[in-house]
Amino acid sequence: MTSSVSESTFVTMIDEETAPIIHRPRSQSATSLRIAGLTPMSTVDWPGKLAATIFLQGCSWDCFFCSNTELQDPRVSGEIPWRDVLDFARKRRGLLDAFVFSGGEPTMQRGLLEAIVATRALGFKIGLHTCGSFPTLLKRVLPYVDWVGLDVKSLRPEYVAVTGREKSDSATWRSLALVLEESNRRQDEPGSRPFTYEVRTTVHPGVMGAEYLAELAESLAHEGVTTYAVQDFRPDGVRQPMPRRGFLHDADYEAVGSADVSLINPQLFKSFVHRVQ
Repeated sequence: MTSSVSESTFVTMIDEETAPIIHRPRSQSATSLRIAGLTPMSTVDWPGKLAATIFLQGCSWDCFFCSNTELQDPRVSGEIPWRDVLDFARKRRGLLDAFVFSGGEPTMQRGLLEAIVATRALGFKIGLHTCGSFPTLLKRVLPYVDWVGLDVKSLRPEYVAVTGREKSDSATWRSLALVLEESNRRQDEPGSRPFTYEVRTTVHPGVMGAEYLAELAESLAHEGVTTYAVQDFRPDGVRQPMPRRGFLHDADYEAVGSADVSLINPQLFKSFVHRVQ
């Protein structure tokens, strides 16, 4: 497979490692991507990998703790053309393990699939950050992805308050099911390329306490999650004042410190980590 991608919207592509042929008349060329930024090297965006991270513009949710509010507006034009990203990737072959597509919400952009295929063709592994807001589009790209970091914001009853969007819980739980299905499929098919994931929750200490986090962890384990991370809230870049919706009216936004994970049973998971900021 060559490193170039056809400009046509009506494209059939084959990833030799993944095997399926994807017919996607609704996809767009990778050149349509609105790219807000590129981190040339990161050790944290895909734990254990040396990766470059591509930040795509636009997110349909309005999470109260968002630290990348400048990436929310999908109408904002990109800062970096896709051809420049490809040129950069060609020069980093043998120096980086992977490229991570982040945002914003990368699955919001229909050029994502062709961008992933083109980057894979250069020999890089592919990571994806997503909140799961577009499960249909996520399903299209999962066969070409090696690792997913899926954000689960809260228990389902509080989801709308966290995201500011109706039915956001349904979208995330459908995306969670897709990620777990992909993981099981690759494990069950001999010769399949490895697929790993991490479900993670960002926690403001004045919003979610120890009992709440324990209940959330048990809920995720019940769904079949085996890799879970709790990440401490970071105030940098967060709008002030933060919005108050639903249960957030009772939140203590002045609270500081780390998430209280003391009641989470780590034995529920093969891997559990608390990332202290």
